[in-house]
Amino acid sequence: MKFGVVVFPGTWSDRDCGQVIEQVLGAEVRYLWHKDRDLQGCDCVILPGGFSYGDYLRCGAIARFSPVMESVVTFAEHGGLVWGICNGFQVLCETGLLPGALIRNEACQFRCEPAHLFVERADLIYTANLDRGAVLEIPISHGEGNYFADPATLSQIEQNGQVVFRYCQPDGLVVPAANPNGSLHNIAGIVNEAGNVLGMMPHPERRAEVELGGEDGLKLFNSVVDAMNDILVAS
Repeated sequence: MKFGVVVFPGTWSDRDCGQVIEQVLGAEVRYLWHKDRDLQGCDCVILPGGFSYGDYLRCGAIARFSPVMESVVTFAEHGGLVWGICNGFQVLCETGLLPGALIRNEACQFRCEPAHLFVERADLIYTANLDRGAVLEIPISHGEGNYFADPATLSQIEQNGQVVFRYCQPDGLVVPAANPNGSLHNIAGIVNEAGNVLGMMPHPERRAEVELGGEDGLKLFNSVVDAMNDILVAS
């Protein structure tokens, strides 16, 4: 399986994702420069964290117009796997591949700390190795991770089952006190209706090795690899 990791000016989690893919998973990784349109036959494209184009105007607003994103949007519209992490989630919302927006944290503070996530969906490629109701500990690192959508959009997201992760307590209880940024309905990650485009604010690449604090994030990477390998073998 081949992963593509998009690199914008200001991206800084590209090498972290690449380390997990190449050194931990033993899979192939290609770094996709923002000015290029060729996705190099990748099976899953990751938009990593960072501050694309310095987050000028607003997070992800400039990145959406980069040449590589034209290819990413087309790839996603044809069923390709696209995974946005932190700034990548913001970019996906800007492109319209995911609904809603990420706005300034409710406390107006940058939050960099461990977060607990309640797994709402275990039937996706990204969560294939998980159980619904499982609790993951994956860190956040953002100043604008407050998920917002208008009431109609939020209602549709909930009705469609598009929420994948919610911030929760270590025991799995989803309560306001567990919400680090003010996200509506404690939303930490969502998927598009087709289930192939995932956006999440927490950083799974930072919880993929025991030496770095745990392997809860690795469970997501392994889910993608295992599910895709099954699909490739079946085809």
